[in-house]
Amino acid sequence: MDGSFCREALTEALERYGTPEIFNTDRHGYVAAHSLPVHKFTSILLSHNVRISMDGRGRALGNVFCERLWRSVKYECLYLRTLETVPEVREALTWYFDLHNNRKPHQALKYKTPANVFHEGRMGLLLKQ
Repeated sequence: MDGSFCREALTEALERYGTPEIFNTDRHGYVAAHSLPVHKFTSILLSHNVRISMDGRGRALGNVFCERLWRSVKYECLYLRTLETVPEVREALTWYFDLHNNRKPHQALKYKTPANVFHEGRMGLLLKQ
């Protein structure tokens, strides 16, 4: 696999799901490791007016939240099942993220779900206008 995979995946994600306000990436991570100069990857984001947040090499807390989430996904969902096909994995992940975001209260969020906190924040912004 070469770096063109990264560009194609990013382009497809932007077309399918729309553009985020900000995109976080590790400048020395997957993209650079697959012979794709970072500017060729980030130029796609810039052409869609997406702000870019780039972690530096060796930044200890750069992706701690993503790493923690994927650890939870693996141990609370994937490793507990025998999944043999892509549709089975997709169904398991859909179930898990619905549970994680909409039904499972989080201690760090004062026992609210991420969806509750998100919607409360959006309502607060709307009320301020």
